Amino acid sequence: MLYGIIAATSALLLASALAAVLRVPALRFGLVERRRGRTVSRLGGAAVVVGTVVVAGVGDWSGVARLGTGVGELLVVGAGVGVLGLVADLRPVPRVVRLAGQAAAAVAVVPYDELGVGAGLFASAWIVLVTSAFGSLDQADGVMGTVGVVTAFALGGCAAAEVMDGLAALLSVLAAALTGFLMHNWAPARTVAGRCGALFTGFVLASAAVLVHAGREPLGSAGALFALTAVATADAVLVLAGRRRGGRLGPVACRRGLAHRLRGLGLTARGAAVVIGAAAFASALVGLLIDLGWAGAGAACWVAGAAGVSVLGLLRVRVPPDRGFRVHPDQGTRPGVVPPAGASLRVRSG
Repeated sequence: MLYGIIAATSALLLASALAAVLRVPALRFGLVERRRGRTVSRLGGAAVVVGTVVVAGVGDWSGVARLGTGVGELLVVGAGVGVLGLVADLRPVPRVVRLAGQAAAAVAVVPYDELGVGAGLFASAWIVLVTSAFGSLDQADGVMGTVGVVTAFALGGCAAAEVMDGLAALLSVLAAALTGFLMHNWAPARTVAGRCGALFTGFVLASAAVLVHAGREPLGSAGALFALTAVATADAVLVLAGRRRGGRLGPVACRRGLAHRLRGLGLTARGAAVVIGAAAFASALVGLLIDLGWAGAGAACWVAGAAGVSVLGLLRVRVPPDRGFRVHPDQGTRPGVVPPAGASLRVRSG
């Protein structure tokens, strides 16, 4: 208990301090984005990765909190996914290369001895899906971090119930690091996670969920996994539907997720983050209850129904204009070049 408090506090303070420190070189060297007319650092995700890896790694190295078989490998591979995301934040990286890297990482951490080859490959594909979904959550202030904190706490409870202490410790450290990051990412944000932090968070959470549920009853595990990641999945569906309707991969298409749809209903940026966080808490709670056996797998159907109705309703909401849209380097601009608010950009089709 004492170590958990010390580790969580250390991860929170380290991530918060790093996010503030890294903002200086980000602004100095143009590693920034424009978001709603503001210039924000793209290096906030590096603070989450470093804070999580350092604190969890020190605990394992010192023997105070061993991560255990599979969890240490997950942390190392997750750090590699974070590095891939950082490279994509700094320079253009084709989407197919990013997906290939995520797929290779997922294949490396899936426990095939418990799942078998077929189920293991399916789990790998699901990890890639959730990882990419967390990438789209970072399009609005405070959303990815909030959903990540809620999901990490719920998964930590699942891991603790299965007496997977090392995995529970890793998830608590990740939740604390994301909380420290949120101090700078809450609207109006001064830094964003970028692909580095979003892909790292999504990958660690999805892989941890697979490790927790490996070898358990398939139907209940599937229901719990869906409920734990329902918000990220709904956001990804909205973004993909928006891109399909738009016919092009442009700045507007990138702003068709949950947060921007809620903004179209009149909510503020903070209000949208709070609503999404509440939805994540509700769905994650259902996943935790299913995992603990306090609710049947059918409870996930209620989550699926609510998510489906929400997606269909929000698809009809018009996305409000945003002159300070987010621009990624591989969407037609050079790394470090940030257009002025209101500038017109020609963006390559996807």
